[in-house]
Amino acid sequence: MIRYLGSTKNLVGCAGGLVGVLLHLAGAVDGAWPAVVAGLYAAGALLAPPEKVRLVPVDAVTEAGLLRAGLDDLVREVGAQSSRVPEPAVAAVGRIGAVLGDLLARPEALAADPDLRHTAVRLARTDLPLSVQTYLNLPWWFAVRQRAGGEPSPGDQLVTQLGLLEAEAHRLAERVYAAEVDRQADHTRYLRDRDAGGQP
Repeated sequence: MIRYLGSTKNLVGCAGGLVGVLLHLAGAVDGAWPAVVAGLYAAGALLAPPEKVRLVPVDAVTEAGLLRAGLDDLVREVGAQSSRVPEPAVAAVGRIGAVLGDLLARPEALAADPDLRHTAVRLARTDLPLSVQTYLNLPWWFAVRQRAGGEPSPGDQLVTQLGLLEAEAHRLAERVYAAEVDRQADHTRYLRDRDAGGQP
């Protein structure tokens, strides 16, 4: 609302409304002047050009911090709703939050690879919250009820979704940490070779 007050549409609409008031004061419009003022305001607001969109890029560190805070809130919310959420789902959300939180604590590694960053952001910002929120939007008695025909209940669906998301989070972690795993393996080989050669 406050943003609209300073918008181009509101300013042009106000100018139109002012013209309506001036017409009334000049005697050109009599008893219907409030309708004329409102009509001129609406016409000005509708004809005014829309506000320019300014895209402000968010740096990787700020984005990662916001996502980690959102993940922490989500894990807390699921914990607070644990009486409504299947126990395996509560544990899975905690594990996924921990994996993604560790990855987001390394924003420079994610920033170096746009594909990794996109995947991490999608998991943390969209996929995980959507699975949990969709389930929590259902009444508790409906969410736990088995469906006719052997269809999985919403609770079963949630557990399945979280299993898939956890597997994807682990695959992402393997890609992010691949270079460090290789470095550790190289160091192991170096130490074995040194030991085998009797080097000091």
